Amino acid sequence: MGRPRMTYLDVDRLAAADARAFQTARPYPWFNPAGLLTEDGFARLRETLPEPSKLEPFFGVPRSHGQQSHDRLVLEYDDGVDVAEPWHEFIRELNGPIYRGFLRRMMGHGRFRLQFHWHYTPSCCSVSPHCDALRKLGSHIFYLNTAEDWDPAWGGETLILDDGGRFPRKSAPRFEDFDRVIPAEALDNRSLLFVRGQSSWHGVREVRCPENAYRKVFIVVINDWLRHQHHVLWARVRGRPVRGY
Repeated sequence: MGRPRMTYLDVDRLAAADARAFQTARPYPWFNPAGLLTEDGFARLRETLPEPSKLEPFFGVPRSHGQQSHDRLVLEYDDGVDVAEPWHEFIRELNGPIYRGFLRRMMGHGRFRLQFHWHYTPSCCSVSPHCDALRKLGSHIFYLNTAEDWDPAWGGETLILDDGGRFPRKSAPRFEDFDRVIPAEALDNRSLLFVRGQSSWHGVREVRCPENAYRKVFIVVINDWLRHQHHVLWARVRGRPVRGY
């Protein structure tokens, strides 16, 4: 019997991903494949993306360790969120055994909890270098722009940053402080999977796009199961929403 056909995820490409190459990548495990979504599935998701008006402005929010704010529009997924049905279908595939098996094989970790959200970044906004929260095992970013609606000169690539192990996680280095900067390809059905660690620095330089254009991504947050439970309980005690970003 062949592999089951899925509407959005390309099962053959998931199966072909090299877990050893991923886990031994430098400066930390990262993987920037093309075509993990089927051609038709990628087109359908792009056609039914949430309108920017459905996302919440998230600007000027203070960050720890002196890092600059990560400014963008955000929408956190839950079962009741008002988005088109293809997105609910896609997320059901992400929560299914094939994708979760892919993550277990790549990450080398079997117990995790997934969260999902959209980020739209307008002009003049950036994501300062950071290593992500300790509750995260990693993230899988699906890029949703193509050459039809985005000029590479506008920026928007996630940058893999190599500090040579020099900077503590609780610090605020600048892009120019890093020994090596590796841009991930971010157009035409690319995605980026990476593992969070003490030196898993990454960021996005200031976007320079026309008004009403957005860098659009959908992010799968791969949370450590136990740390996520603590995060949820602590957020509820403080009366705050449980965010994946």
